[in-house]
Amino acid sequence: MKSQVLMSLHEMFPAVHAAEMAVQRNPRSWDAWQTLGRAQLGLGEIALAIRSFQVSLHIFPMNPEVWKEDLSWARKLQEQQKATKTVSVQALAKGEELVQESVPDYDFESDEIVAVCAAIAEKEKAISAAKTMVIVSASGTVETVTEQDNCPATPDETLFIRAR
Repeated sequence: MKSQVLMSLHEMFPAVHAAEMAVQRNPRSWDAWQTLGRAQLGLGEIALAIRSFQVSLHIFPMNPEVWKEDLSWARKLQEQQKATKTVSVQALAKGEELVQESVPDYDFESDEIVAVCAAIAEKEKAISAAKTMVIVSASGTVETVTEQDNCPATPDETLFIRAR
């Protein structure tokens, strides 16, 4: 089936679409429903995949592959997803409590912070004083120029493109 090929190429959206089209064309095909469920699992749609596997089993209840591999795997994933959600909700509740407790009160006017800000400002002044540019002339020659604020340099009088 086209959907199976698309899944092997890790193209999940087109795979789900192709599997849905196969199910629409032949709703009594258990393998089309099984493929649709697998494609939906590839997208992370666990509840939809379980429903597709259940329809496949309703059509052909003696299929051990759907029972043992697909449906059991999807249910296991659904249980893991529920467990992860509860753990993340609990961690989020704990995290909010920890964040409220662990934020210290900073003194933003301390001498150390003022000294760091002054050092950063001096460094930025030095960087802005010497600017490096790459100039490409109309003839195609490339030139790197360091420009000082007091003496701008141009390579020639021809047209050029300035790039950063």
